[in-house]
Amino acid sequence: MRELRDFTMARVGLGRAGNSMATRDLLDFQLAHARARDAVHGCFDASALAAEIEAVGLQTMIVASAAHSREEYLRRPDLGRSLDQRSRERLSQSIAGPFDVVFLIADGLSPLAVHTQAAPLLHTANNRLDPGEWRIAPVVIATQGRVALGDEIGEIAKAALSVTLIGERPGLSSFDSMGAYLTWSPKRGRTDAERNCISNIRPEGLSIGAAAELLLLLMREARTWRLSGVALKPKTAGRLTPST
Repeated sequence: MRELRDFTMARVGLGRAGNSMATRDLLDFQLAHARARDAVHGCFDASALAAEIEAVGLQTMIVASAAHSREEYLRRPDLGRSLDQRSRERLSQSIAGPFDVVFLIADGLSPLAVHTQAAPLLHTANNRLDPGEWRIAPVVIATQGRVALGDEIGEIAKAALSVTLIGERPGLSSFDSMGAYLTWSPKRGRTDAERNCISNIRPEGLSIGAAAELLLLLMREARTWRLSGVALKPKTAGRLTPST
């Protein structure tokens, strides 16, 4: 069991003290649970994230979903999938497409993950994109956002492809994990089957370098075949490893 623990963060081979878990394992579990709860309820500083992204020359725009509080966001997932009226009007007036891709960064269920991984991933991917081949919309940063919010934003921006970087639901061994979701021809009403997902982007999971490489591969394949989701399965994607 000790050898197995060297290869996974999962809780395997836990000892016991009588009818209970060993104190050390119990305290470790309680700490992981607290970190997961803190990740969900953590503060999202959209302005600080925008400044970090603009420092490398990318334009940004901050919007809000129709969920106006964290409590409402957690109770009503549907509200996190739509812009509030004010943001919808500002976006329609400020972003004039067409674009090849629009990047959305949303807090999701782990603002900590977004603050840690989003800017480095976006910078790495942007540096590898040929500006002569890709018309990139201003980066949209959304508070209280869900994955499907990228559909409405992509539709308004007249973007061929939307890429949503979002904090994933925390687990007991991964409270800082971020996901990237790609949707070709985004518009309201798209389903999860029409997206591609890159998951577990974090230091102990998929590295920024490997995630950027896979993201760019999927972006190019989506544009080549003009589709995304279950129908898009690049064979080369399977050769990427977390250490890339």
